[in-house]
Amino acid sequence: MGLSTEDFNFELPEELIAQVPLKNRDASKLLIVDSKSEKFQDKHFHDILDELSSGDALVMNNTRILPARLFGVKPETGGHLEVLLLTNIKNDQWETLIKPAKRAKVGTIIHFGDGRLRAIVKKELKHGGKIVEFYYQGIFLEILESLGEMPLPPYIHEQLENKERYQTVYAKTPGSAAAPTAGLHFTKKLLKKIADRRVKLVELTLHVGLGTFRPVSVKNVSNHEMHDEFYSLSKEAAKTLQDTRTIGGRIIAVGTTSIRTLESIVKKFNGEIRADSDWTNIFIYPGYEFAIVDAFLTNFHLPKSTLIMLVAAFAGRERTLQAYQHAIEEKYRFFSFGDAMFVK
Repeated sequence: MGLSTEDFNFELPEELIAQVPLKNRDASKLLIVDSKSEKFQDKHFHDILDELSSGDALVMNNTRILPARLFGVKPETGGHLEVLLLTNIKNDQWETLIKPAKRAKVGTIIHFGDGRLRAIVKKELKHGGKIVEFYYQGIFLEILESLGEMPLPPYIHEQLENKERYQTVYAKTPGSAAAPTAGLHFTKKLLKKIADRRVKLVELTLHVGLGTFRPVSVKNVSNHEMHDEFYSLSKEAAKTLQDTRTIGGRIIAVGTTSIRTLESIVKKFNGEIRADSDWTNIFIYPGYEFAIVDAFLTNFHLPKSTLIMLVAAFAGRERTLQAYQHAIEEKYRFFSFGDAMFVK
């Protein structure tokens, strides 16, 4: 029979869904989930220092979120369309989600702003997405900055006063449609303290697209298909991780996107850590054997999501649901602007 999507369901009081970030990034709560102890520890995020040791490597996803939500009109009818950029396929072609989808058939022309950015729907995809080609003069990212909005998740109803609060402090490579949220808790000051403890700070890139936040719509978990997302790991980063393994240090991932990148690379190269740029659709759920990640930081995720399934693959399903129940009882804040857990 296999695992059911319902096996990863839980009841979450709506008031625990964090609507705004805390004033201080590292003031959020941190739940320690230790495989060697039945008890959970309630701490604050800045206490992560106590969990890291000299010789460890902390691996962070340095992707930067694009202002990827565009509002346009169909010039022939005046009908309004919302376009969410997901993945840059090639040149000026993007995979997108368009609302309402039925008004954006192949061949539909869309104008944005004063018309200096235009698009044509080129192809419909089986999951409901659309391939769109953009036409413009100038630099695409600059036009996007002036016309686009930050694509906050649908469960966040408050306006974000400072857009940088939905970016990590180390975000630098534009390309994501959503934040790698575990990294939102770090400050530059905290990262310096971590580096001062001789923990190596390693960056990789995975551009968060539909694969990370697409809901699971099938009953049997193993039937779910992940969506391709682009990743990159440099030679320098790969060497640092290899050296960490050689000296017996732990590889600690910040967030599920870092985990999926690391595991994709090591599986691809039969246990070796190599510099690589590629696409991954790796789906990690219970039964998966981790090849490289020794511990990780993550936020509290949506019920029945691929993200909670990944956590359960590492910590065990029952243990993960117990941790979530503990977090609910202790009034932890959930989802993108919520609190974090450290699983080891």
